[in-house]
Amino acid sequence: MKTKKRKKSSRMHGRGMGSNGRGFRKKGKGKGHRGGKGMAGTGKRADQKKTLVQKLYGHEYFGKQGITSRGTRRDKRKKINLRDISNNLNKYGKKSGDKWEINLSEYKILGEGEVTHKLVIKAKEASQSAIEKVENAGGSIILSGKKEKIEKEG
Repeated sequence: MKTKKRKKSSRMHGRGMGSNGRGFRKKGKGKGHRGGKGMAGTGKRADQKKTLVQKLYGHEYFGKQGITSRGTRRDKRKKINLRDISNNLNKYGKKSGDKWEINLSEYKILGEGEVTHKLVIKAKEASQSAIEKVENAGGSIILSGKKEKIEKEG
């Protein structure tokens, strides 16, 4: 009577010995049954690629991502805050005298942040708070969009 039997993992070493985790031994011997590259084979029953997809493509790959009616359109306008402009003055504009001339003719200027310099900004649109902050600092916003210029009431 045998008292101790070695585990299968210690007996099955070497090339082509076991099933290599593929169930049927014949599958794991050669080049076949290895799948494709990238997203190849991710069809209706592509459970074998699930871990790869979640690792590379993120957890939002599967399922539905929200409800949008056909009439709903995403706001694709370019927007920039005053904070970003004042932090990167050399990138967006050039200094002439005591003012900074900034050409952002395709952007809408939003009013988040503080303005410490005199700014002359050319923009497509601007929020009311952005206009007030720039004018309080001694600058101006020139609009080239649908509204020619927003005049302050008062």
